[in-house]
Amino acid sequence: MSVPRRSPWRRGAAGGLVAVLVAGLTAITGSSAAAAEVLLSQGKPATASSTEAPGAYLATEAVDGNTGTRWSSAFADPQWLQVDLGTSQAITRVELNWETAAAKAYQIQVSDNASSWTTVYSTTTSTGGNQSLAVTGTGRYVRMYGTQRTTTYGYSLWEFKVFGETGGGGVPGGGSLGANVVVFDPSMSSATIQARADEIFRQQESAQFGTGRYVLAFKPGTYNNLNIQVGFYTSVVGLGQNPQDVRINGDITVDAGWFQGNATQNFWRSTENLSVYPVNGANRWAVSQAAPFRRMDVHGDLNLAPNGYGWASGGYIADSRISGSEGQYSQQQWFTRNSQIASNTNAVWNQMFVGVQGAPSGAAYPNPPYTTIAATPVIREKPYLYQSGGDYAVFVPSLTSNSSGVSWANGNTPGAGIPLSQFYVAKPGDTAARINQALAQGLNLIFQPGIYQIDQTINVTRANTVVLGLGYATIIPVNGVTPMQVADVDGVKIAGILFDAGTTNSANLLVMGPNGSSANHAANPSTVQDVFFRIGGYIAGKATNSLLVNSNNVIVDHIWAWRADHGNAGTYGWNVATGDSGLIVNGQDVIGYGLFVEHYQKYEVVWNGNGGRTYFLQNEMPYDPPTQAAWRTGANGYAAYKVADSVTTHEAWGMGSYCYFNVNPSIHADRGFEVPVKSGVKLHNLLTVSLGGNGVIDHVVNTTGGAAQGTATVPSYVVNFP
Repeated sequence: MSVPRRSPWRRGAAGGLVAVLVAGLTAITGSSAAAAEVLLSQGKPATASSTEAPGAYLATEAVDGNTGTRWSSAFADPQWLQVDLGTSQAITRVELNWETAAAKAYQIQVSDNASSWTTVYSTTTSTGGNQSLAVTGTGRYVRMYGTQRTTTYGYSLWEFKVFGETGGGGVPGGGSLGANVVVFDPSMSSATIQARADEIFRQQESAQFGTGRYVLAFKPGTYNNLNIQVGFYTSVVGLGQNPQDVRINGDITVDAGWFQGNATQNFWRSTENLSVYPVNGANRWAVSQAAPFRRMDVHGDLNLAPNGYGWASGGYIADSRISGSEGQYSQQQWFTRNSQIASNTNAVWNQMFVGVQGAPSGAAYPNPPYTTIAATPVIREKPYLYQSGGDYAVFVPSLTSNSSGVSWANGNTPGAGIPLSQFYVAKPGDTAARINQALAQGLNLIFQPGIYQIDQTINVTRANTVVLGLGYATIIPVNGVTPMQVADVDGVKIAGILFDAGTTNSANLLVMGPNGSSANHAANPSTVQDVFFRIGGYIAGKATNSLLVNSNNVIVDHIWAWRADHGNAGTYGWNVATGDSGLIVNGQDVIGYGLFVEHYQKYEVVWNGNGGRTYFLQNEMPYDPPTQAAWRTGANGYAAYKVADSVTTHEAWGMGSYCYFNVNPSIHADRGFEVPVKSGVKLHNLLTVSLGGNGVIDHVVNTTGGAAQGTATVPSYVVNFP
């Protein structure tokens, strides 16, 4: 949402941290992980005896860490694939991930000169599949030498991995979190802290498409007389076990002075795990998308509107306690989950509460437009950085069912900490090959604040892996790769990352599970939390889809998938920044909390799996279709939210779709939501709006609900469908 003028339709009134830039701070580093088996082959030069087709199925595609690419040979015997490790290495294991066209008879061989070979493994009875072979040998070159095939086709390997032990355990765990994680200590003067915070805010206040990335981190203790203003790509966090461990006597503020009192572009910033005692009794957090407010303890009111009650357009609160009022004021939509509030003030279009103690009743929807769900069916709160003894760790909260209120109400949040030594701390400039090597040897992953150019897929293959970005760490794919893919395994946590599409089209930006994933993960689902996607704005990005969920039982807890409607010169426009969909769900029993998906060119959310549930959607249709036919032929546009005709069970609550066709205000969309009419498919509390009469949405859902049109900007509501 980014319409640059004031709202005529609001209601209501009135060890691993380093901070070298602050005096008195010292570098604290985590210890290295113990020696471990290391993946030696990934990203190394590879050659083969042949390929199935000229320029395709290359040898390098078997060592790229991407299980969606492969090497395939000519249809003859013998054939070989070899990798050059660069130096002679002690080899301990080889993994082969065969495609259907596998080897029945083959050898694993090592060499120091690629001409004289020593066999370290041999078989004549292989049946293909995934094979892990313990071997003993030394060499610079390692090859698979195939002499008999299982099919009439060639030899085909998705992946060829060579492991060994080198350099005292390979990629080390722990280390510095970088100079842009700025750490404050209670022993520091308030003036010193305020000066540094102000310096960062001056840099970041209006740097909407800048390159700065920061974390302001407060060690446990009490801090007085502070007003920490939070600009773009800035996270303010407490380093205690719980919010009460860090007390700010002052404010953590987001306002909209930089944009003339309009908060609809206050994106990409966050605060987490702090206790705030506002100076004047109310803390101001006037934000729109991608600005989570998590694990906060506010002793007073929380004002979600900018000074002067100008425009504001949606946000997210979770696991927070507000002793006073949650003041919605001019916020057009807002999502609050697993929190405790004394009261709520005002509503505009779509305010939703799930598992919130003190939430207003939703019985009168849409007057006022509150959607209230008493308990959250299943959730695991987001992992977070904290201080554990003299070092630092990441705390992973436990999975809960049918919960309400904050996770820390009765003491420590249930869960477990992971020491920093069990993380690889990536820094800008790191290659995907090095990151994959760290993941392959069993480390979790932290991204320092910064921008990462990724030229091959980051593959998360181990169950329970934590991938945590700090300070809006931003991943940009190069040459059209999918920047991150997660295997169909239990309990992976992806959090705090901004995926920014590259200038060559990527099929997807994040993939949860390969195509055809079928395992049941109900007991330990994977989570995607505070993960944001951008197509255009910073650069002229392109991605067919942003988030693809193939695995079952995934929990998507706060995303903003955004195809840009504004940005740097030449970075947005109908034929410039292109993207079909923001979220495609193929998995079964997937849950979405707080979905923000905007401006894509086809169906923006596509739900193909059964058993899906969505709690809150905020959507704007694309601003920029130049003509009706350019958007779609044979129908008027695409719905914001499409449940596939094959789906038999699906339920959703609190969903809004808005149009603002500012390039061509004559554009129509047939409907906001499109679902099959089946007894197991149910939608509740829906609305569509035409912003200022720029275009028309003819129906709310299918052919039900009146048209959203006209300059009065009055929503069209449907309470239940069917």
